[in-house]
Amino acid sequence: MDSAPGPTASKLYPPLARLLRPLVRLCISAGMTFPALSQLLRELYVNVAEHDFALPGKDQTDSRVSLLTGIHRKEVSRLRGAGAPVNAVPATVSRTGAVIARWLASPHFCDETGRPLPLPRTAEGPSPSFEELVSSVTRDVRPRAVLDEWLDRRIVTIDADDHIVLAEAAFIPHHGDDDKLYYFGRNLHDHLAAAAANVTGPSPAFLERAVHYDGLSAELAERLEARSRELALEMLQRINREAHAASETDHGGEHRWNCGIYVFRERVSGPDDEAGQR
Repeated sequence: MDSAPGPTASKLYPPLARLLRPLVRLCISAGMTFPALSQLLRELYVNVAEHDFALPGKDQTDSRVSLLTGIHRKEVSRLRGAGAPVNAVPATVSRTGAVIARWLASPHFCDETGRPLPLPRTAEGPSPSFEELVSSVTRDVRPRAVLDEWLDRRIVTIDADDHIVLAEAAFIPHHGDDDKLYYFGRNLHDHLAAAAANVTGPSPAFLERAVHYDGLSAELAERLEARSRELALEMLQRINREAHAASETDHGGEHRWNCGIYVFRERVSGPDDEAGQR
């Protein structure tokens, strides 16, 4: 852990209250009660203290974890080993993301403007095909099985020429999919991790910035949202192409990288609104 001084607990309260509000709203809408969330937090407190705050060269003890977390030592002993973060990527998520990333990035599967080509199921010679695309990423599953799954999930469509068309320029999982929950956890984790590193470190370690305007009309807010979506997608597609090309010759290692963008707008409640301040 970085020994640089971070914010005090009292200063963390207001930003944490704002940060956690949408998560609490999500928990309530999903039927997760406070006792269930409290148990999860208890497990995570013990897990983080155990693994991230150990002293160099010393075994982490129940007493020290109890001191760091404020959780009773007997409870710490019971929870040691529980609540470990799950970093494994579900197989379907990993496969889907890798295939779509190649479709969006490889010049073989894109046109001269960088747009993903409609692909025939199979093709002779050097012409690209959906079968070739899937097989270039994985041979653990048949391209036909991938196609059936993607058609069912509306990731692709079939055009009048019987070509397979990527339905969205960037893959957005549909409501309720396990994929959406995986990306929800991963992307928010990385955004929070970057922001926390910037707060606790002696100097900003990661780029974490936003452009924001208040007091806008609904029409302007909607127009800015649409424009920012357009620009964000262009940037993500470009960095995906560059990362794909660079990774083709990379020797590999233990590091990972994530570049994400968020866009948000809302009507801010006024002091006279029944909804109150948010």
